[in-house]
Amino acid sequence: MSNNHIKVEFKKQIHLGKALLKEKRYKNAFYHFENAHILGQNHIVRHTISHYWMFIIGIKSKNGREIIGQFIRIIASLLFTLVWVPKGNSGGANISPIKIMPIRKELKKYF
Repeated sequence: MSNNHIKVEFKKQIHLGKALLKEKRYKNAFYHFENAHILGQNHIVRHTISHYWMFIIGIKSKNGREIIGQFIRIIASLLFTLVWVPKGNSGGANISPIKIMPIRKELKKYF
């Protein structure tokens, strides 16, 4: 699948997450931001954007662990994206930032 297809799906996942965030459906929104993370983790800007939106959910849901975890991950995404990223990692603070994970079923066609 081309990089353009991944970019389009990344934007779609961010859009879905933002719409759910406005409805205060944080868990559902977070899932879409995780999808965006998986799709964008090989691209510095997309990778950082996905962590930014997870950070916003941490703030909105008053989840201190997510706020701190995403703050650290935002910095790491800027520094390490071009060096190494753990394929399939969903990007949440509840997951080790170095854990390689299976690609989610609905995203496999992009890899």
